[in-house]
Amino acid sequence: MKPNRVAVVRQAPRYDEAEVRESVRRAVAGLGISFRDLVEPGERVVLKPNFIRESHSERPGEWEQIITHGSVIAAVAEEVAAALDGRGTITIADAPQTDSDFDKICDLTGVRALGDRLQSETLRFEVFDLRREAWRTKDGVIVERRKLPEDPRGYTLVNLGERSFFHGKAGKFYGADYDSAFTQSHHTGGKHEYLISRSAMDADVFINLPKLKTHKKVGVTLSLKNLVGINGDKNYLPHFCLGTPDEGGDEFPDSTVRNKVQSKLVKALKGGPWWTPTVKKVGAKIFGDTGKVVRSGNWWGNDTTWRMTLDLNRALLEFDGTGKPRQKPLRYLTIIDGIIAGEGNGPMEADAKPCGVLVAGLHPVATDFVATRLMGFDWQKVASVREGFALAGFKPADVECEWGETYRFKPHFGWLGHIEA
Repeated sequence: MKPNRVAVVRQAPRYDEAEVRESVRRAVAGLGISFRDLVEPGERVVLKPNFIRESHSERPGEWEQIITHGSVIAAVAEEVAAALDGRGTITIADAPQTDSDFDKICDLTGVRALGDRLQSETLRFEVFDLRREAWRTKDGVIVERRKLPEDPRGYTLVNLGERSFFHGKAGKFYGADYDSAFTQSHHTGGKHEYLISRSAMDADVFINLPKLKTHKKVGVTLSLKNLVGINGDKNYLPHFCLGTPDEGGDEFPDSTVRNKVQSKLVKALKGGPWWTPTVKKVGAKIFGDTGKVVRSGNWWGNDTTWRMTLDLNRALLEFDGTGKPRQKPLRYLTIIDGIIAGEGNGPMEADAKPCGVLVAGLHPVATDFVATRLMGFDWQKVASVREGFALAGFKPADVECEWGETYRFKPHFGWLGHIEA
């Protein structure tokens, strides 16, 4: 198996089940392998789709460009079931956005019905929501928190220490919740900790099924970024550094007095009794709407999220479920769903871009390197890809792929004019 080989397969930009099934087979064959080379009977195989949210944030009727399509998941699951010879476990798992509706995502993708069809006395089929907590939000403000069943296999606290891509980087890290002190406590004093799903880490084979899509904080959300969904508590994940650039932060793209005041106000108000939907609306009128104004690290100068992304990949690829270095390499496959891709203000407000393409590889960095170029972006301007080669063991020039025609994706507005090739 060659980790530096990537396959690009084209088809019509539609989710026809038979056509998708054939495209998945061609994509894996293009890597010089079959599913039987990857999977052995009796093993446990994890399929990790992109289940970030049940629909476009502002257009609830649209979802195909937001999450991995059920036909792609089904095609892969069927091939895995055949390779298992009816003996083993197939686990579909992800940790979506904390305020997302996991049940609705499962309904849209049909993964539970898929399990009913594939499961037998000797073939177990599981669907797990890996989040520990779900939120109900109103106008972007958390108004209710609900505990979830969590990963039934538990979680492993992995401390990357000096192996972390954050090693030597200072900053006031902000996570997914209002409690930035919690995030900071797990990324301080040479300690860099993540709470990783045991279902993911203990798998015999890990199959990553991301979406071909733009992203506000890292430029693209492909194989590497998709591993955010193996972490059980998103507040372990630094998303940006508080403050303006001259304060050591990447929350905003410039160091104006207006941005300094805004940063301090938000930090003081968030999570307290004064932080309400009404207050947030007033703030948006004064400082501008987040959908139009760059804040919260949603720009090309974010020097935080790419590090977190690569840390999660290092944790999965290099450590086992006990938090110790792997004794044998994880068998890994990624197939990026770009049949209906997402451009513009991704990941949750992306516009549909019909491309009719699957991108497959045996290493996330090689696959994302090709996919980023396919999107019409400069891979050297995407830090997760550029710096990700530190995980690869090969160089960009070593990547083998015939990708043909490229697409011109519109980037998130915070990346406009920077990321394009």
